[in-house]
Amino acid sequence: MTRLGVFGLLIGMFLAMLDGLIVGTALPTIAGDLGGLDLLPWVVTAYMLAAAATTPIWGKLGDLFGRKATFITSITFFLAGSALCGLAQDMAQLIAFRAVQGLGAGGLMVGALAIIGVLVLPRESGRLQSMIGVIMPVAYVGGPLLGGLLTDHLSWRWTFYVNLPLGALALLLIVTRIRLPPAERHRPRIDYAGATLLTIAIVALTLLASGTSWTLGAIGLLALAAFVAVERRAAEPIIPPRLFTDRNFTLAQALSFLVGAVMLTVTNYLPQYMQLVQGSSLAASGMLLLPLMFGMLGAQLVTGRLISANGRYRVYPILGGALMIAGALALFRLDVDTPAALASALTLLIGAGMGLVIQSTTLITMNSANPRDMGAASGTLTLLRTIGGSAGIALLGTLYAARMRADLATHLGPATAERLTAGGELTPALLPSLPAQAADAVRVAVTGGLHVILIGTAVLSVTAFAVSWLIRETPLRADITPQTNPPVPSERNPSDGVEGRSSEIQENTSR
Repeated sequence: MTRLGVFGLLIGMFLAMLDGLIVGTALPTIAGDLGGLDLLPWVVTAYMLAAAATTPIWGKLGDLFGRKATFITSITFFLAGSALCGLAQDMAQLIAFRAVQGLGAGGLMVGALAIIGVLVLPRESGRLQSMIGVIMPVAYVGGPLLGGLLTDHLSWRWTFYVNLPLGALALLLIVTRIRLPPAERHRPRIDYAGATLLTIAIVALTLLASGTSWTLGAIGLLALAAFVAVERRAAEPIIPPRLFTDRNFTLAQALSFLVGAVMLTVTNYLPQYMQLVQGSSLAASGMLLLPLMFGMLGAQLVTGRLISANGRYRVYPILGGALMIAGALALFRLDVDTPAALASALTLLIGAGMGLVIQSTTLITMNSANPRDMGAASGTLTLLRTIGGSAGIALLGTLYAARMRADLATHLGPATAERLTAGGELTPALLPSLPAQAADAVRVAVTGGLHVILIGTAVLSVTAFAVSWLIRETPLRADITPQTNPPVPSERNPSDGVEGRSSEIQENTSR
């Protein structure tokens, strides 16, 4: 696998992360152009639903039918959806095309991780994993900034069109530069029941996170319970239960859920503080989160190199959990009169902690999974991080809104508080036109809501810190022979014939 091949995979992963965020800043402009303001939240929800529901399915399809072909198919769906979104003439079309785009996006991250997991040995993958770690903070912080710039200077349609040249380059590099070893031949048996139940569970729980009826919570939990039962009997389960017989794999998934909740909650609500309390513009609020981005980036780069050098990784999720706790506590310094420079700098610690946990959980997952299950393993990791983010935003966001509404009602009266919060009038553009007393009340309410978010973030970080101590220092694989998750007797041993391909894979990875 050449450096250009790696670059193609990274572009695909970057597009999947970026597109969940780049459109957010363009939503008011989209509503003004296409109408359908009541449908606007579905522009984001349709993408998230499709991506989350298909992530583990893409991973399993890669295991069954070939990872390279599956990845190429997913990026083709993504690019077709992007082009159609840019051409949408009304809100209904845009929502439908966003679902197509999300369908492809579900396979981008999991497909790239699965290809890397097969071609690059865990003992040698630290530097490559650190490169993957670089693109995550860039996407999470740079997405809203780029979306604002494209919308201001070109058109909201370019938040979709920008994917086309990048995606075409990724396709070219993957087709011409990625060479996978011959796949093991066996008759594919698709787990239709598992795929259906998992999709129902994810859709129901994601809609619940978006504020829909709590009845969906019961539907989601029932579908999830049925999914677990089906997977125990399926010949080729979407998420093989045997993966969770490995202690470190299970702990890594728990950490992925927790860090996903912290990461998405912090990156969604800190910009609101920067805009509504600090008075920053949309672009400037993204720039003020640069320390968080550089903290994540630096932690992942350093961790990857250190793990490659000595093969030891247990200390990093522990240290990451500790830094996340310290970072959440440091952010309690944020107040209505905190200088913008200090508010920006205080995000560094929590960013570094998240970077350490994300990097180590990815590596632990790849090391713990059987090569045959690499797609399912990486799909599970990505899925749990996504679900964690949705759950964090839903639960902590509800507490944030309740605290804001209570503070506004205390200072401005219940009617005004209801109009500002439920009526959607509380925007950064509104603040300069408010009387000084009302503007101050808004700043106090937003700060109080953020502090509630930080309490939840601290609790999640303490939980992650406690879980990380349970990880065992299992040696990283120095060959492709699986160490864990032996196949059940009814299945063909996935290691049969693998040793004979060891030199071929090592030769490919050294190119």
